Amino acid sequence: MASTSAPPPSNKPVLAPSPFSVPADLPKLPEVAGTDPTRSVLDSFRIAIAKIIADALEPLTVEQVYQGVDYGKKGEDFTVALPRFKLKAKIDDLAKQVIDKFQPDEWIESVTHDRAFLHFRCRTSTLTRLVLDQIHALTYDTASKQPEYGANYLGEGKRVIIEYSSPNIAKSFHVGHLRSTIIGAFLSNLYKACGWEVISMNYLGDWGTQFGLIAVGFEKYGSQEALEKDAIQHLFEIYVKINAEAEKDPSIREQAAAWFKRMEDGDEEALKNWRVWRQLSIRKYTEEYDRLNVHFDVYTGESEVPQSSMDKALKQLQELDLIEEDNGALRVNLEKYKLGKAVVRKRDGTSIYLTRDIGGAVERYNKYKFDKMIYVISAQQDMHVAQFFKVLELMGFEWAKSLEHVNYGLVLGMSTRKGTVVFLDQIIREASAVMHEQMKKNEDKYNAIEDPEHVAEEIGITGIKIQDMAAKRINNYNFNWDRMLSFEGDTGPYLQYAHVRLSSIGRKNPELLPLPAPSQLRTDLLVEPQARDIVFLLGTYPDVVKTALKTHEPSGIVTFAFRLSHAISSAWETVIVKGEQDKDKAKARMALYLAARDVLGAALRLLSIRPLERM
Repeated sequence: MASTSAPPPSNKPVLAPSPFSVPADLPKLPEVAGTDPTRSVLDSFRIAIAKIIADALEPLTVEQVYQGVDYGKKGEDFTVALPRFKLKAKIDDLAKQVIDKFQPDEWIESVTHDRAFLHFRCRTSTLTRLVLDQIHALTYDTASKQPEYGANYLGEGKRVIIEYSSPNIAKSFHVGHLRSTIIGAFLSNLYKACGWEVISMNYLGDWGTQFGLIAVGFEKYGSQEALEKDAIQHLFEIYVKINAEAEKDPSIREQAAAWFKRMEDGDEEALKNWRVWRQLSIRKYTEEYDRLNVHFDVYTGESEVPQSSMDKALKQLQELDLIEEDNGALRVNLEKYKLGKAVVRKRDGTSIYLTRDIGGAVERYNKYKFDKMIYVISAQQDMHVAQFFKVLELMGFEWAKSLEHVNYGLVLGMSTRKGTVVFLDQIIREASAVMHEQMKKNEDKYNAIEDPEHVAEEIGITGIKIQDMAAKRINNYNFNWDRMLSFEGDTGPYLQYAHVRLSSIGRKNPELLPLPAPSQLRTDLLVEPQARDIVFLLGTYPDVVKTALKTHEPSGIVTFAFRLSHAISSAWETVIVKGEQDKDKAKARMALYLAARDVLGAALRLLSIRPLERM
């Protein structure tokens, strides 16, 4: 089990300096704040464009123009909208000044004028050489010995806590927690890639009157043997039975509330079984998370928020005159912020989610001194989270401004194909079985796979994750078995197939290996438009990562992975390796496809997906 003690503040940077540098034989470019050509080579091309415009249009500076150099549409590399600079001359005159002064060089080969826009085209030979060099250096030559293409230093020296997944112990992992888990794992990988120190936290639902109910049920139906065999299943069965009884007999709920009160008061006898259930549940969950390629630094829970923290928070709220009483319950009136009234203590004196969340946040800040804390919680809880953040702000905590809620919509219709209510384990097993059947249809490929069951499971999990992350996270989506597991169209299996096909290129052309060092490759022979499209797309990946950090949207990475896979698919017929007579050309093309594999693999890993080599 992961440790629950605080990691010491880390002063060492998450990323070492990049092993790639812009070659000295290219025209020297000015430095621009916030850019890093050693990690994103397209920054250099943007700076070159900014310099062309700034040199032609005084009083613009390279920094000012740089902000306006955008990706182009319809086959243009980069586009600049001249009106944004608010210069006095007519747009046509400004465009003419730039074009008249323009001299093609090793960075930019052409500029064209179209209405209010200037379109720039990068020098293909320089673009291809630098993008492929950079991908190779940042994949194979890093100090960390880990692939780092797409990574950056934006969060250097900062610490973020990301709280996600947060299932209830003593219950099987329900698909309701799946979205939080998938999105949270993505954010954890994303922040690490952007230089942040990340603490992944799982805040378990391990406290509350339902545990009083399970304790009452355990006295009636509990079996030590069944508990040790499958704790979560056994406790869930007890919960269902006792809950059904409580519907008919109200005294059971009273017994459960009394039991939970004993737990809150620290009665060791009442806590003993609960501790065992919690430990066994975490052990089972850790296995589920391993399958999903999700890892936590800290398992904590509602139970670990000390009563003293909650009491202190209530006292502070009372001193600030923010509390009002209602029939013995205590509430914070947030109506002037259009956030209703938030209950902070129930009538029977027991704590409520909000009180625990407030106490927990204060404890976390004191322990970790985070720069940001992100809660990955369903949009159904928007009101609760908004109340929680507002109360902390009213309590005067400066750090309340650094809390963020990353919300998401619902998964509709997620059930097994027979339509029964669903636990994650059932969904994964069913998806894996369908994939396994598909794989068996190609006997030769199937026999070449070392562990077909594992591969089938990975494809199934990829299908589940990609269906979840393909659209904006706030959207509800319909869970669709057929679409999720198809190899056609924009699906998870299609992305794994694209990666496998790229990985097979070395196996199919062993006579071209080992490839020469990137600087020795004849990248100037990659002249096909399809090859250039792939190169440019690969060059955009570091920007795709930066945009995802701003939006917290996994869908941007998924869209990139699909665009790259489509571009590769379009190139297979024209940019051929096997059968190409010119060995230098074949090697350059192979290097292009291997770079595409490395970047597609990086995108999949960012999405917490394990890229496959064979399937």
